[in-house]
Amino acid sequence: MFKRIAAEALGISDIGIIVAPADYDKVAADDYVFHEDGEKIFFLIKSKKDEYCFTNLALIHVDGDSAISSKRAVKRYDYSSHKVSQVSIETAGTIDLDVELKFVLAGVTPFSIDLEKKCIEALKDIYKVLISISKIQAKEEIARSNALLCLQSISSMYKIDKIENEETIVKHYNAILTNLNATMLERYTKRDFSNIFDKYIQR
Repeated sequence: MFKRIAAEALGISDIGIIVAPADYDKVAADDYVFHEDGEKIFFLIKSKKDEYCFTNLALIHVDGDSAISSKRAVKRYDYSSHKVSQVSIETAGTIDLDVELKFVLAGVTPFSIDLEKKCIEALKDIYKVLISISKIQAKEEIARSNALLCLQSISSMYKIDKIENEETIVKHYNAILTNLNATMLERYTKRDFSNIFDKYIQR
């Protein structure tokens, strides 16, 4: 017990490892993956306190209070609602024992994950994934802004007093709303990044 408390105090108790696919069913995060809906684990980092589970749909963080407590909080961050940014890797120096993966999810405290030095090659794969997701999200954000500009342009072309009756107004409203939702929520809001993970993660 004393050794574990001392290790935590020194900041050396929570260096993570990358879990092999064959062991995904042995970690706590697996219980919170929506396998029924086609969600899959592609990359998983585990330390004494935390698990960082990267699926095709979200980051699932099993957050531990400390290395000596069994208390856990499960937090889910879907890529569709949390933009990825500021992705970086800090490589180990000559005497360092770890490397560090850093990134930010919009609306969330920035992540800084320490891993064993030997994990650097595999860590480059998730770095590429996060960078790629970030680029796609940035392009989609521009596309959604352009969609709203187009909507404003179209609305300025119509005058309420020129429309024949209330039924026609409702018809136009529903048609515009349906198309806007399809554009904003489906066409330009990517939810499943399986193709990105398949491209960069060496399994």
